[in-house]
Amino acid sequence: MPTAVVATAFGGPEVLSLIEAGLSPPGPGEVHIEVRAAGVNPVDYKSYARTSGGDPSKLPMRLGYEASGVVLAVGEGADGPAGVVRPGDAVIAYPAPGAYATELLTKAANVLPKPAELSFEQAGGLLLTGITAYQTLHVTNVVAGETVLVHGAAGGVGSMVVQIAVAAGARVIGTASESGHAELRELGAEPVSYGSGLAERIRALAPQGTDVAIDTVGTDEAIGTSLALVADRERIATIAAWQRGSELGLKVVTDPGPEGRAAAGLELLRLVGEGKVRVIVAATYPLSEVVEAHTVLASGHTHGKIILVP
Repeated sequence: MPTAVVATAFGGPEVLSLIEAGLSPPGPGEVHIEVRAAGVNPVDYKSYARTSGGDPSKLPMRLGYEASGVVLAVGEGADGPAGVVRPGDAVIAYPAPGAYATELLTKAANVLPKPAELSFEQAGGLLLTGITAYQTLHVTNVVAGETVLVHGAAGGVGSMVVQIAVAAGARVIGTASESGHAELRELGAEPVSYGSGLAERIRALAPQGTDVAIDTVGTDEAIGTSLALVADRERIATIAAWQRGSELGLKVVTDPGPEGRAAAGLELLRLVGEGKVRVIVAATYPLSEVVEAHTVLASGHTHGKIILVP
């Protein structure tokens, strides 16, 4: 019997548990996937991590939004953005609600071929952060020769922003703790430690300021520094400070919708195939150790993606 992770209450990671989760045969436009790896993302934790205000009718709540695996069966008309999906195909899927599972039923429209260059663990963490990162650079119109400031550059989304921007020919300055600096240099960025005096340290590298700023952390420091260094507010994007970003006239990045996700996903496949983008896996955990994985995720100190392996 397939199993899946659910939150049985609202609270901390201790509310997570494994349950049996049978699946019906795939219907029209659906794909049945044997999950090999599932990406762990902050949105997963935030969906249940509250002490009040949660809707009890949503419990037990299945978790996860992205996965990699092998197709077991398909329904009629199982066409994805890259073509027909067939049994036996190695694939990646996003959005794929309930991806923390041994098996998954999802829409073929959200399924792409797994890049041969990536392991299942790496591929399971590609799409959510990759599409989000791609969108931040798309809405700010980054082009070759520009200087891009990335806040939280060593994180899951941040490291993707760095790689895609570098691939586009941009100069990238990335904020991170000292422990992430070596990794950022490997990705082609110039690392800067966050904290007091951040704007001055960045100006030492870019005296004229930066053309674009991408905020992946949502802190006052990230927003304030971006405003100080970027002349055009429409070239500052945030994925975390939604309310303040809207109030300040910044680009607030949200889900681009089916067409936007498909276009970004296909571009990511191209970049991976050309060796310009890779997924940095911080740690892998068995599905049975999801509580520990989410405890680490909640600490906010990982560099790269946490992956669950059924």
